Amino acid sequence: MTGSVELSAAEHPFTAYVATPDGDPAQWRGAIVVIHEVWGLVEHITTIADRYAAEGYLALAPDLMGGLGVTAEVAADLQRQLFAADPEERSAAQPRLRELMAPIAAPEFAAAAITKLIACVDYLEQQPGVDGRIGVTGFCFGGSYAFSLAVADARVKASAPFYGYANLTNELLAEIECPVLYFVGEDDLNLFGALPALTEQMHESGVDFEAVTYPGAGHAFFNDTNAHAYRPDSAHDSWQRSTEFFARHLVTSA
Repeated sequence: MTGSVELSAAEHPFTAYVATPDGDPAQWRGAIVVIHEVWGLVEHITTIADRYAAEGYLALAPDLMGGLGVTAEVAADLQRQLFAADPEERSAAQPRLRELMAPIAAPEFAAAAITKLIACVDYLEQQPGVDGRIGVTGFCFGGSYAFSLAVADARVKASAPFYGYANLTNELLAEIECPVLYFVGEDDLNLFGALPALTEQMHESGVDFEAVTYPGAGHAFFNDTNAHAYRPDSAHDSWQRSTEFFARHLVTSA
């Protein structure tokens, strides 16, 4: 089945997009949770889930935003502003972005999001062809939650965050039991600037952590619907590395 499924976390329903591989479930390679950007569960994310299904993984992309999500038109316009060459236009986008981010910055939102992601792992664990082989990936907002889900749920066997914040203590990072492969562009100044400290934190916490960086790439370099940010070479390389990473830690370790 490929399409929408209804899930529940702490008796609160939410939807998720599921992409199912072709063929016998006995031949599937495991499952991957795909976590969206701050724009919500848009076509860019469902397409990524479809790509993982084509690789043989059962892919599940939950809608963590619910009613807080924005339309595709609003998302496209805001992304255009944020990456515009004109600094005044970029500045004008900031109030809109802060308005969008305010509800999801609340602690209760984060707690609910993690509960939903754990419910996604529950769902995947029950599906044929998964056999406990569950990974997670995410982008920006979703990249941050790809770190957090690895902290929260030891059933996650591999985590591949793309340009997400990992604002976590060493004590929390020490809860991560799976390998982490992190992707960031060198022109993503805040995240790239924070990478040395994050790498040291990960090593101090005993996490199997590797970071891959891309010169000439900034934030959202993987998003092929964002003409201003997309970097085809970096996106292609990171896709190849992420699929090899999941194959190594989900498929060959089964």
